[in-house]
Amino acid sequence: MSHLSPPAVAVVGGGPAGLMAAEMLAEAGHVVDLYDAMPSVGRKFLLAGVGGMNITHSEAWPQFVARYGSRSAVLRPYLDGFDALALRDWVHGLGIETFVGSSGKVFPREMKAAPLLRAWLQRLRERGVRFHVRHRWLGWDADGALQFSTPDGLRTVPVHACLLALGGASWKKLGSDGAWVPVLAGAGAEVVPLAPANCGFDAGWTAHFAERFAGQPLKSVRLCMRLPDGQVLSRLGECVVTATGLEGGLIYAFSAPLREAIAREGQAHFELDLLPAREADWVLQEVARPRGSRSMASHLQSRLGLKGVRAGLLRECLPREVFNDPALLAAGIKALPVRVHAPRPIDEAISTAGGVAFESLTPGLMLKSRPGVFVAGEMLDWEAPTGGYLLTACLATGRAAGLSMATWLTNAG
Repeated sequence: MSHLSPPAVAVVGGGPAGLMAAEMLAEAGHVVDLYDAMPSVGRKFLLAGVGGMNITHSEAWPQFVARYGSRSAVLRPYLDGFDALALRDWVHGLGIETFVGSSGKVFPREMKAAPLLRAWLQRLRERGVRFHVRHRWLGWDADGALQFSTPDGLRTVPVHACLLALGGASWKKLGSDGAWVPVLAGAGAEVVPLAPANCGFDAGWTAHFAERFAGQPLKSVRLCMRLPDGQVLSRLGECVVTATGLEGGLIYAFSAPLREAIAREGQAHFELDLLPAREADWVLQEVARPRGSRSMASHLQSRLGLKGVRAGLLRECLPREVFNDPALLAAGIKALPVRVHAPRPIDEAISTAGGVAFESLTPGLMLKSRPGVFVAGEMLDWEAPTGGYLLTACLATGRAAGLSMATWLTNAG
């Protein structure tokens, strides 16, 4: 590929990681061609901003980095290179103001993704980035040129180097379908199987409970889960009862250990504290008070405020005889046993786990098996909860891979 002059540089994938990589390459003086399978770029980015564009989080940096779990150490250099403060400064540089919400999440002032994306694309075009939409990447031909399926047929593009930022496999209607997995595996990369992350889980509700409570929110409950090593994970938050199980921020935060337990044992167990603001002794005292002729449902509502979906969950998850034993019932209210048996399908997930293993890459995120091919974003083997962590790591790895690719091109030239 060395006969090409000037260096032909391609970025494949128009999500946050690909756009950031293109920006770094353009700043380094390269003419960048960016290809995306969809009719326009940034589609998942725009969808993520529908409910309020959460760009990063303001918590202390050690806690922030710890949100990436087992991949915290390997991601740390990239995150350090583009931390939450740097990300906010970058957004401000696009003319978009930000603010920190009460939860510590950081949002654009307008709470929308579209103005940010418009400003970003304008800057990229001003820096010479050329966009090619409706170009679905198929892999390489025998000479190492990129191959794309387009409305006009097969297109072959010779390049000196390319950067792949094709996303995971969630929300495939927005472009990330995981079709790249066998292509990269065939190119010698180790690819950890993709799995749903930040997803709901099926609990096998009875038809009566599902029909009555699907869609009902569970606000301010505490989820506790014991790991195989004895560690107990605990978090206060909110979730939603669905027709098949549970979903929402609190459940998403536990998607990795829940998914791993199901893979290991066929099911996962956790406990919900339905009254986290109340001490166990108080709950027992109120449950044990004489209720006279009142039903247990009326008693729990009047003494503890338990009604609606919380009361329904008690009936769904506890044996009938427990309601005749105040001690067992009080214990169930503070630690309601819940069992889930399957994550929701990957295409329903907000993000995916798995992807190109870091062991297959240089520290600069280049494939060891195919020099000149760089990888960034959700294609890499990491996962994180919602709350700005996903976007931050996509931008950070896109930036790092773009800078590394620019250096490689200079040295290779």
